[in-house]
Amino acid sequence: MTALIVANAFAWIAIAALTVAVLALARQVGILHERIAPMGALTMDAGPKTGSPAPTFAIAALDQTIATVGGSRGRTQLLFFLSPTCPVCKKLLPILRAIAADERRTTEVLLASDGPAAEHLAFYRREKLAPFPYVLSAELGMTYHIGRLPYAVVIGPDGRIAAKGLVNNREQIESLLVAQELGVGSLQDFLSRNTEGAHERHDDVAVG
Repeated sequence: MTALIVANAFAWIAIAALTVAVLALARQVGILHERIAPMGALTMDAGPKTGSPAPTFAIAALDQTIATVGGSRGRTQLLFFLSPTCPVCKKLLPILRAIAADERRTTEVLLASDGPAAEHLAFYRREKLAPFPYVLSAELGMTYHIGRLPYAVVIGPDGRIAAKGLVNNREQIESLLVAQELGVGSLQDFLSRNTEGAHERHDDVAVG
């Protein structure tokens, strides 16, 4: 009987210790979550700079209309560089459709690539991309120094480059639109500025 009581006591002590450990671990996870900021699109330091006027192009689209890239147009333009052979690009197409539908009053989505027109036309029809202007222009890609895909550029209503970067998921595409709203080139830039500001304030307090 005594052994049973001792065993139960040890069991309760072990349960209490495990509860404390789980609570401590949960607290550490919460702290880590607060410290880790969401990663936005990866900005490549090449091509036209954010804040500068976007180069203006008038290019024949696959639907035989003329698409204007850049320039002051009263709406934001999301320029998305893709390829028919890029699996990540294909994965993002439904996301672009959703953004185009949700933001249709304020944002125009335009697809861009280069290469044989026949290949792109087949891709355009297969993926049912008729709602989007789809342009082929090697010059456009070279102007923005596109080296990896998928890549997106946000051009503000004033015709200036608001944000740009490599995008692999919905969060990264939306981060470019958020960066535009915040008036920064990327979320990393915004977080960097806030971190530097916090350090400066901390230094001022320390000196005072």
